[in-house]
Amino acid sequence: MTIHVLVIDDDPTFNAVLSRALTRRGYAVSSATKAEQALSAARAQPPGAVVLDLNLGSSSGLQLIRPLLDIAPECRIVVLTGYASIATAVEAIKLGATQYFAKPIEVEAIVAVFDAPEEFEEAGEGEVPSDPLSVGRLEWEHIQRVLHEHEGNISATARALKMHRRTLQRKLAKRPLKA
Repeated sequence: MTIHVLVIDDDPTFNAVLSRALTRRGYAVSSATKAEQALSAARAQPPGAVVLDLNLGSSSGLQLIRPLLDIAPECRIVVLTGYASIATAVEAIKLGATQYFAKPIEVEAIVAVFDAPEEFEEAGEGEVPSDPLSVGRLEWEHIQRVLHEHEGNISATARALKMHRRTLQRKLAKRPLKA
């Protein structure tokens, strides 16, 4: 029996690439880039598995976990994020996600969750990643994301981060911290 996978990611390129990769591996795949679109797709065809991005534009993917499980109680939800933290990993698992991965991630790791669910349950479903990013690295990545959102404008980024412009410039002059 073919598992239906719903891919929910607001980055259309990543969404398309992941959907194609899963289709090539024999899954029936549908995709969504917005929360409302995802819930409609899930109601139309309840998924057996979901790949859910933690950040969906201005909203959190965590808000979709409960409604998706209400629609398809047996579906396995894999949360992906570019900004991994122990707090969001714990929250995702508490809400009912099966697994939590930091991007970039190999498709094989996602497929392993779908193909061998009992193995993951025995291994301790919802374990927090053993190598979370350091606080310094999380700060660096957050600054880079906000800087990108403000198209490289340091003054606008500093205002958005509620940080003095010179402090931000000093932080940007440093090399990125190791994970």
